[in-house]
Amino acid sequence: MQAAGLYFLTEEDASGQGRLLINDRNWKTTKQNVEPGTVVDCNTKILLSAEKID
Repeated sequence: MQAAGLYFLTEEDASGQGRLLINDRNWKTTKQNVEPGTVVDCNTKILLSAEKID
């Protein structure tokens, strides 16, 4: 997304445990508030929900 000029990204722990996504390699995005492939303005806030990979 950043390569496309989107920098207004927020991440959250999809499990509800409130963990911080420090190392992105340990997490998999499971949901986002904007449908994949949707064309958005660069100021659009995008929320990514992710689950920790064991």
